[in-house]
Amino acid sequence: METELHAHGPLAPELATFAQFIGAWDLAWSRPGDPDAPTGVRGRLVFGPVLGGRAVQDVWTVPSTSPPQPGHGFCGSTIRFFDPQIGAWRSTWVEPVNGWVRTFIGREVGGEIHLVSLEEPPLLRWRFTEITQERFVWLGEYSDDEARTWRLEERMVAQRTTGREVATNVRSSGNEPSD
Repeated sequence: METELHAHGPLAPELATFAQFIGAWDLAWSRPGDPDAPTGVRGRLVFGPVLGGRAVQDVWTVPSTSPPQPGHGFCGSTIRFFDPQIGAWRSTWVEPVNGWVRTFIGREVGGEIHLVSLEEPPLLRWRFTEITQERFVWLGEYSDDEARTWRLEERMVAQRTTGREVATNVRSSGNEPSD
């Protein structure tokens, strides 16, 4: 069972998009435009390979120092895998503090990764931006006009604490994505 939950060894090449995040990250969380949101909130994020190296799972906890509270805190997990049938990532977010389960389709767009959920209002777009080996910015956006415009709801700046060496352990297939 351990190999299904925590994959060891080389990862499938199609995992490269999210394998770059494998490891632990410190988060600085904010809700721009929400006057009731706390400021200076720190969180924790851990990414890892699962299901025999065929998927990537993460666990997000905000705040990291106390139990999350509904509305201005969360503790959830995403599991994602690349689906060659649609040429994109299938991703499911489960977050019990606020009672959320959402599915997303993810694609690389320029130098970003966009995960979009169109299943119910509000429509959601979660973006990984400003991606480097040591840092990235995650933006949570919503749309109430059928994705014509997006409004920023949450912003997290992630700083790597461990795991950079794991992200390079992707099995070679001869058709890895190029930068």
